[in-house]
Amino acid sequence: MSQRHRIQFPPSQEHDLSQAEAYFHIVENGQRKKLLFHDYDAIFSRPGLYEQLFYDRLMCTSPQKVTELLQRSLTAERQSCSELRVLDLGAGNGIMAENIRKIGAARVVGVDIIPEARDAAYRDRPMVYDDYWVADFTALNEEQKQELREWNFDCLTSVAALGFGDIPPEAFFEALRLIPDGGWVAFNIKETFLDHTDQTGFSRFVRELIFSKYLQVYQLERYIHRMSMEGVPLQYYALVGRVTAPIPADFLTQADID
Repeated sequence: MSQRHRIQFPPSQEHDLSQAEAYFHIVENGQRKKLLFHDYDAIFSRPGLYEQLFYDRLMCTSPQKVTELLQRSLTAERQSCSELRVLDLGAGNGIMAENIRKIGAARVVGVDIIPEARDAAYRDRPMVYDDYWVADFTALNEEQKQELREWNFDCLTSVAALGFGDIPPEAFFEALRLIPDGGWVAFNIKETFLDHTDQTGFSRFVRELIFSKYLQVYQLERYIHRMSMEGVPLQYYALVGRVTAPIPADFLTQADID
């Protein structure tokens, strides 16, 4: 059974924070320690804390939702889930991979930029990954790219990891280019990222990709990602698409995305 932690949310007057600014306190040995929601190294280092915070307290549903839409798309194309060779970007401690395994994926390789995520995945879900890379996808060398190509990925997943600086557009783009024509892409994004008033790099990248000739969208569903600390639903989009043409190396430059 996972260890239970003593979590304290800040007073309500401090709740009007962006998701990148949100924080909580954890009480350990009588001492209160402040952690940002995105302090993943510290969170993953504490067994069970990630699940207790985001899944028990804040009721995150995204891994199940994205997996459900991916399975629905595969079924519509009469493609078996057991054929999938998945690259799980921003893998964390393996919750998305666990869901992908449940629908029968043949291979799953995790990627995260912090070693604490890999350590947590091997600690909490030692059977879900065939391999787990700690790597910066904005700085892969040719040897690393070739090693990744040898997995013959045909599906890219990324859940609760895009658009907050955790994974920049360049990293997601490099992962996407490992998926060949006919391969699948399944991820989630905050609802504002599809709004033209949002001019952040990742938002513009996603919009350019969706309306490009390189991706056919199969599923795009608005849903409740999780609750905020004050109990307000946070709306996201879950997207499943299929790569329809090789994405050129200068796609980000053409789209003027930095």
